[in-house]
Amino acid sequence: MGPDARERTTLEDEEDMAVEITIGVQNLPREIVLETDQTADEVAAAVAAALDGKTVLELHDTRGRRVIVPTSTLGYVEIGSETKARVGFGSI
Repeated sequence: MGPDARERTTLEDEEDMAVEITIGVQNLPREIVLETDQTADEVAAAVAAALDGKTVLELHDTRGRRVIVPTSTLGYVEIGSETKARVGFGSI
């Protein structure tokens, strides 16, 4: 395996990574759970920016949907570790 093949494998592995995010919203009995292609650091930066004056927290999930939560209603945001994205019938 040449250097180019190793580099491609590393890039493919990075692209298949996903982060699970759980958002607790005040006065709602259920949590919002989503999986995103963003890195844990990117999600943490988005949460920090939202809490530092933005009026909403906006994230994108792996299915292309946008999740927008008003920062005034955030209870907590739990950011999971980066894991390899699931493939197959189990990911439906």
